[in-house]
Amino acid sequence: MAGHIQDRWYKTEKGPDGKPHRVRTDRYGTGKRYRARYEGPDGKEKSRSFPDRQKRQAENWLIEIAADMSRGTYTDPRASRLTFRQFAENWLSSHQGDTNERGALERHLRLHVFEAIGSRPLVSFQPGHVRTWLTNLPKTAPAASYQRIIYGTVSTVFSAAVDDGLILKNPCRVKSVRMPKAEPTRVVPWTPDQVFAVQGALPERFRTMVDLGGGCGLRQGEIFGLPVEAIGFDSGWLAVRQQLKRVRGKFVFALPKRGKVRDVPLPPAVAAALREHMKRFPPVEITLPWGTLSGPPVTRKVVFMGTTQDFVRPSHFDDHLWKPALAAAGIIPEAGKGERYKSAREHGMHALRHFYASVLLDAGENVRALSQYLGHEDPGFTLRVYTHLMPSSESRTRNAVDGMYRAFGKLPDGPETAPGA
Repeated sequence: MAGHIQDRWYKTEKGPDGKPHRVRTDRYGTGKRYRARYEGPDGKEKSRSFPDRQKRQAENWLIEIAADMSRGTYTDPRASRLTFRQFAENWLSSHQGDTNERGALERHLRLHVFEAIGSRPLVSFQPGHVRTWLTNLPKTAPAASYQRIIYGTVSTVFSAAVDDGLILKNPCRVKSVRMPKAEPTRVVPWTPDQVFAVQGALPERFRTMVDLGGGCGLRQGEIFGLPVEAIGFDSGWLAVRQQLKRVRGKFVFALPKRGKVRDVPLPPAVAAALREHMKRFPPVEITLPWGTLSGPPVTRKVVFMGTTQDFVRPSHFDDHLWKPALAAAGIIPEAGKGERYKSAREHGMHALRHFYASVLLDAGENVRALSQYLGHEDPGFTLRVYTHLMPSSESRTRNAVDGMYRAFGKLPDGPETAPGA
């Protein structure tokens, strides 16, 4: 039998004769008498109390615990009292991601999960409970892509509970529970005409941002936080080492997304645009905390500034500058009088990165290099997003074989062999 049983009503002491004697404790006659104790797989002591005359039940309970451990079916008894919400909140408090990531996870759970399944004890979850929750999820999260993100958060919470020995298996990872189906979407990159139309509709002091997004693949925060020192006019490289990042309504300088620093080729056309921009709109020194709101202050001479000699605030830029430029270029509808512009998620500044990717792929750049320039962690992700933009293999095959024949003078002369035939 694993563990041991403590009798709280009696203790053993040495008597005057030097021999051990059982004597009553101060707790004699009050409360539960027996306390069954054992050490769990996590190295921590677990226990359960039993009333007087139930020592046999306490022994049987310890025997069952030992059997569960040997079979690999053991779960922590405290899980029977721990609800999904309680565990998820504890998990969030120890989450090692940055503040923004924790905030997003908290919103997923608070807005779409806790009301539906938060009060259910962890050990009581069956796949059917998850299926029912998924059936109702579209009421609060209509977009399938967002449903998949929320589902991933819930599954991660259950996996953490499995790791902690609170439940045996993750109810999200069984055959009968299916992740919300992904919406079949394809990136449709802007045309050069659209890119330059949007650029021309922006105020002059912000137009070079389009060159950095469409010509170097930078994200919005990386553009807004771009320091002068990052621009290698002589080397022909752009060092992407920081971004302007919003944290709980305030701003900091921080590493790029997921800490992925990188060097990006600086095309001469973009370098010339930057030189002209900085001549007309001199960079301004900005001091912000580094990484977190309590981080050490750092000062950077930033290429772009707002109208108040300060950094550019994304929300103001998006609503009052970017969307009007999209409307002027005919990409989104004009806003009616007193109305806000419609949401333009697929036409945010991220569209410039898609344009950049399409230009590089069309020019024959390989996916691994593109992934590095975009700051993706995995070239496979880049391939999944942009594979439909890559030149077709049959065209490359025809051109390769024709090139070989042409090099050896074996290509027949005729109108069908002319370029473009």
